[in-house]
Amino acid sequence: MGVAHHSSYLLWFELGRTGLMREGGRSYRAMEESGLLLPVVECQVKFFAGAEYDDLVRVETGVAELRSRVVIFAYRVTRDSTLLASGWTKHACVDPDHRVLRIPADVTHAIAPFRIPEGAAFLPR
Repeated sequence: MGVAHHSSYLLWFELGRTGLMREGGRSYRAMEESGLLLPVVECQVKFFAGAEYDDLVRVETGVAELRSRVVIFAYRVTRDSTLLASGWTKHACVDPDHRVLRIPADVTHAIAPFRIPEGAAFLPR
């Protein structure tokens, strides 16, 4: 059809989240190899315009909320200056047996610099 499938946006969110973690000094791979998992437990995407096949899109990612056992990442997907979609993913911190854990200090330290200031208009309403 020439347009990006709606499921592509969640994949782009994942790429943004992985890049944020890497930029913070903690790779997802290393985190998972240490026995720490951050599965998506809830998500939302709001679409404003479609991405067409072969468009170059930009994914902006920030930390909307950081609690002891849960982190919420927020995203904006743009093409040039056009907002295509925004959304968020909520993640629980669990071990390989899916028992909920506190987010370790090193992970908190890695993602804390990307916190979205309270009241900032990162996501359109």
